Amino acid sequence: MICVACGEWADEPRVDGDVLVCGLCGHREPFARLPMFALTGPSGTGKSTVCRGLGALLGERAVVVEQDVLWIGALRDPEDDFGAFRQTWLRMAAMINQNGRPTVLCGTVAPPQFERRPERVLFSEIHYLALVADDDVLAKRLRARPAWRGWDNEQRISDMLAFNSWIKTTTTEPPMELLDTTTATVGDTTKAVADWILGLLKAR
Repeated sequence: MICVACGEWADEPRVDGDVLVCGLCGHREPFARLPMFALTGPSGTGKSTVCRGLGALLGERAVVVEQDVLWIGALRDPEDDFGAFRQTWLRMAAMINQNGRPTVLCGTVAPPQFERRPERVLFSEIHYLALVADDDVLAKRLRARPAWRGWDNEQRISDMLAFNSWIKTTTTEPPMELLDTTTATVGDTTKAVADWILGLLKAR
């Protein structure tokens, strides 16, 4: 982030309440620290499909974006637990929030991948909702995907089922809320996600 006063780049943003503070020159400017909503979960649970219909239900209350649109080039580097990808999205979401509406980010992420990043201070909270499903249903969905998506690899499916189990059994900080999509329709899941977001916004 570039300071408007001294022009220097900040690798680690600093905030004081709703004020962004330059760590080099001390310049202070208003900054909207809104919440972010992370719709996460294993591949095959319906995140991308829900993402497509979520904006219509949320209207002007939030901005919905699909995480995978930036899954390109150097941002796919696994170093530091895909650190460049995670930091880029946190900075992007923080800038979207400056328009007065919180960001809903749809894509696989575990809370530690965001919570330990310097950019975490740019948000008041990050709320996590994980879509999950029964293992047999999840495996069937993944095997039914087009060949170009690479799910003909049984080891990859096994890894995703392990992630599904990890989400169901692990307590993170902050915790992930879970939504089971095993038997739910796309419409019902999308409405449930929208209700979760709107309920948290109402409680602010």
